[in-house]
Amino acid sequence: QVQLVESGGGLVQPGGSLRGACAAPGGILNKNVMCWYRQAPGKQRELVAMMTSGGTTNYAESVKGRFTISRDNAKNTVFLQMNSLKDEDAGVYYCYTRVQFTNYWGQGTQVTVSS
Repeated sequence: QVQLVESGGGLVQPGGSLRGACAAPGGILNKNVMCWYRQAPGKQRELVAMMTSGGTTNYAESVKGRFTISRDNAKNTVFLQMNSLKDEDAGVYYCYTRVQFTNYWGQGTQVTVSS
């Protein structure tokens, strides 16, 4: 069983920044893909950013240049730095990984963008 715990969501004005954090068990980050997804009300969950075990990153077109995924192996934590936030970035952000053919999700952290 792999437990992922997100934190760092909150309320921010358009144009503001937030940093999400996902704590994972030791040994997970550098051996498995780590992803951030988000889900807005009434919409499907969508992939926002991912990082492979080798450190390669990929982003949804809608967040390129504004969001950055990174990891701290010593702290067993993956981060999502979100800058220049827009109304459409609001939603619940989930951390995801896949270990030995099993999908694991965190409980989610709410991001609200409002003036």
